[in-house]
Amino acid sequence: MGAIYILWLRELKRYVRSKVQIVVSLGQPCLYLLALGFGLGPVFQKAGLGSYLQFMAPGVIGMTVLFSSVFSGIAMLWDRQFGFLKETLVAPVSRMQIMIGRTLGGATVAVLQGTLILLICLIAGFRPHSWLAIPAAFVFVLLIAIVFAALGTAIGSAIKDMQGFQLVMNFMVMPIFFLSGALYPLANLGVVLAFITRLDPLTYGVDGLRGALINHWHFHPALNAGVLGAIALVFLSLGAYLFSKIEA
Repeated sequence: MGAIYILWLRELKRYVRSKVQIVVSLGQPCLYLLALGFGLGPVFQKAGLGSYLQFMAPGVIGMTVLFSSVFSGIAMLWDRQFGFLKETLVAPVSRMQIMIGRTLGGATVAVLQGTLILLICLIAGFRPHSWLAIPAAFVFVLLIAIVFAALGTAIGSAIKDMQGFQLVMNFMVMPIFFLSGALYPLANLGVVLAFITRLDPLTYGVDGLRGALINHWHFHPALNAGVLGAIALVFLSLGAYLFSKIEA
């Protein structure tokens, strides 16, 4: 447990010290809020669907957590390049503990960034249907963060070069985001698109966030939490296996 805590704390300190990362990571979500939340708001309202800002804010929070958590795997490549990973691997602790510590560290950073975006959404005019629903929303924030931090760690364990990692992540992350229903309702989709969205783990996270924050559910809350929990276990197991194959 000591190794898990140390690695978790190390990832957290790395994030807090990187003020540039904190500021830059807020740029894209803020752009979506301004350009889409206010730009498409009148169109969404004329369609009789209410405020688009209210609808898309949970999706933007989910996007922030997705991007931050999945790209946390790039820290492993930096550690491998500069020798810190080798020092960690030869330490007298199990690789499972190392992997869990790194995953939890990346997930914690993603939750912090999601919290910052939630605050920005509140400033922009977003209002949850009940303030008591915010703790429930953070359950889904944490589940999203763990799922994709584990995925990032798994991919970071399998890929050795920075360029390859970024290409794979960019290839995966944008489809995951756009197919999650973060920017559009999941109801009345075509058969093919509806099937694809149900294969996307972020779909259940965004739906959980949207349901908790504005009481707009597409799936049952238990289904959302159950799917995310099961996928988190799968990605953690895959990450542990791939991480165990890394040579010191």
